[in-house]
Amino acid sequence: MSDANNTEAPTGAPTETPNMNAAPLQGGGGGPPADASFHSASLYVGDLLNEVNEGLLFEIFNAVGPVSSIRVCRDAVTRRSLGYAYINFHQVADAERALDTMNYTDIKGKPCRIMWSQRDPSLRRSGVGNIFVKNLNDSIDNKQLYDTFSLFGNILSCKVVTDKETGASKGYGYVHYETAEAATAAIEKLDGMLIDNQEVQVGEFMRRNDRPGQNDFTNLYVKNIPYEWDDAKLTEEFSKYGDIVSVSIIFGPKSKRRNVKKPPAPTKEDDKPEETETDEKEEKGEEETKEEAADAAEPAAEEEAAVSEEKEIADKSDDERVSLGFGFINFLEHDSAVASIENLNEKEFETVIDGEATTQPLYVGRAQKKSERERELH
Repeated sequence: MSDANNTEAPTGAPTETPNMNAAPLQGGGGGPPADASFHSASLYVGDLLNEVNEGLLFEIFNAVGPVSSIRVCRDAVTRRSLGYAYINFHQVADAERALDTMNYTDIKGKPCRIMWSQRDPSLRRSGVGNIFVKNLNDSIDNKQLYDTFSLFGNILSCKVVTDKETGASKGYGYVHYETAEAATAAIEKLDGMLIDNQEVQVGEFMRRNDRPGQNDFTNLYVKNIPYEWDDAKLTEEFSKYGDIVSVSIIFGPKSKRRNVKKPPAPTKEDDKPEETETDEKEEKGEEETKEEAADAAEPAAEEEAAVSEEKEIADKSDDERVSLGFGFINFLEHDSAVASIENLNEKEFETVIDGEATTQPLYVGRAQKKSERERELH
């Protein structure tokens, strides 16, 4: 959660509150529209290190042109930087010059990402002009993606998705154009082309609920099932939400059970407010898909293990067969599957682990084939 009212002004910097509600609808690299007003000279600066503050940003950007105000967005509780800021210039021309000359330049050793501040959420949510790029070479970064796709029109935002821990590319990214025509031209010209010696796939971005098969699934994957449950108990819990076609808890050798550990007892530090990395408002559209794809991939290891388990059981008939703690449920109706996810996912159930009574949250999600998961991830 960012503190929208906090502005730490640097020494010598103006202290007036920035007008964040009058941001323009503009594209990066091509300049603002002809009717841009004084209040539209606002830039979004992202991918900032936590130690970057208003004073440093003022020093850097005021060299381009007079800055009226700067705000580094911070967590309201911890005061930790969320990694992005808004910079307001007095003149639109100065903001345009900063975007053209400073985008992807290093700030304390890390390239920053600059775009026109777009505060109207309807543009992001509409998906117009938004494209998805996958199978990117690991060497492609934000700047290279921007340089390649800016040939086709003004870009509102552009990002290669990276691992939060390592910073390594995940091989896909997003480009949001100002117009649908620019997005169409990019798809037509670049889909199937080589970028850094690797063929990429470029297509129109589709929200998860708009993708084929997203609104008619009936098969669910369930994990963290208490080991003492059987098919009848699983049926009892899920049949409250609709007619069930089939239920199957996967069984195998006890040695193949996941090593489930009870959560540690809370400490004083656990009572402290958790630091939250709030999604950057400028990137809600592009980040949403990345989070949804990660959720879809959750059951990968266990589902694949089920296939090998049954083969192994046939060869080791003398082994004791026990529940592996995951399984599948197929409903007759799609609405029943959705209701089960809404009501049972993360619901705590009593169980016994290592001889001690405890509770464990159930995971309930859509069951997918490996190929379907890979399509959503990439």
